[in-house]
Amino acid sequence: MQPAFVLVHSPSVGPSTWRPVAEHLAAAGHQVRVPSLLHAGAGAPPFWPRVVDAVRDDLQQVPTGSPVSLVAHSNAGLYLPAIRSGLDHSVTSSIFVDAALPARHGSTAVASPEMLEFLRPMAVNGRLPRWTDWWEESDIAPMLPDPQMRQTVIEEQPTLPLSFYEQRIPVPEGWDDHPCAYLLFSPPYEVLAAAARERGWRTAHLPGTHLHQTTDPGGTARCLAALASAA
Repeated sequence: MQPAFVLVHSPSVGPSTWRPVAEHLAAAGHQVRVPSLLHAGAGAPPFWPRVVDAVRDDLQQVPTGSPVSLVAHSNAGLYLPAIRSGLDHSVTSSIFVDAALPARHGSTAVASPEMLEFLRPMAVNGRLPRWTDWWEESDIAPMLPDPQMRQTVIEEQPTLPLSFYEQRIPVPEGWDDHPCAYLLFSPPYEVLAAAARERGWRTAHLPGTHLHQTTDPGGTARCLAALASAA
């Protein structure tokens, strides 16, 4: 039985960043789910259980006996161990796409001290602007060259509380008891891809920007299918 792909978007953006890839995977005969994490930043911390709940609730549409392949983009990679441990489904592979890596054990900080120093001056009444507003236009334009996709991604983004990035996410023991892989897009994540190789994970490279899945969904879908089939 082919696993269902579960495409987990970064909580900093929204599910539209995965939907073009989901369409290509579905056209190739795969079952695909794209859980929405847009409400994960609601209420008070801790926030990570809401991410796990959002994925688990979405997978109610997939029979419990059906295997799944988890795919996490960007800082969604930090949540993947907790997601994997919170599911009733069998996980056949976990694929990190231009993603942050969780700690090997213990817990993982969502943001480094340097990133928090960058973010804190932006917060107004404890809440941050949208992710695309953190950066210069020269950073965002190459990632979202299609005007319609850009508008969709920008309008969908949540405004998360600063405390969302101040949290730590647990890393359950044994979460990686299945094949893991890393798909690299952009140069800033080369160090993380190298770290994934050091962990013994299979890696692949599809050169592009950090949101390359929105500009090359077909190529991204083929890479994901290849990595999952090698599990």
